[in-house]
Amino acid sequence: MIGKLTGTLDHKNPPEIIIDCHGVGYEVLVPMSTFYNLPELGSQVSLLTHFVVREDAQILYGFATAPEREAFRQLIKITGVGPRTALSVLSGMSVPELSQAITLQEAGRLIKVPGIGKKTAERLLLELKGKMGPDIGVVATVTSDAQSDILQALLALGYNDKEAAAALKALPKDVGVSEGIKLALRALAK
Repeated sequence: MIGKLTGTLDHKNPPEIIIDCHGVGYEVLVPMSTFYNLPELGSQVSLLTHFVVREDAQILYGFATAPEREAFRQLIKITGVGPRTALSVLSGMSVPELSQAITLQEAGRLIKVPGIGKKTAERLLLELKGKMGPDIGVVATVTSDAQSDILQALLALGYNDKEAAAALKALPKDVGVSEGIKLALRALAK
């Protein structure tokens, strides 16, 4: 298993790059989020990888961060979602955006990704619920310490991530912690 590559960036042609590791050039497919953050040609680069062996091919996928690689691995576990589709999802949205879409069960955000239809989006939401680190998505909606405290209070009271995030979204941005908790509980009681 090849888990990481470090070498000289030799070639860039989206979504494929070639990394020269001491004279051996590895072809690596990367999501656009990783591609856009690559250095100039000839620069040193290090990517985490996922190696896929099939009957007809051996393909190396590369990722700038561990959460990207983990999201890719979770996506390819889903029936009907192959590595190309997973790469497309990660090219169309960041890991926190994907996590937030899963937490809030927003199929519309996934349908905007090329190659993802309504049924695939719904399957992704269903199968990834609770597997993508729901806190990543919820934290993306938190803009202040007060909102973070309100969120933690709602989660501690037994509300799930989706309910807590929806209640947090409805609150005024400058609300205090105690007032925010009261308003959130009122909204959740309806």
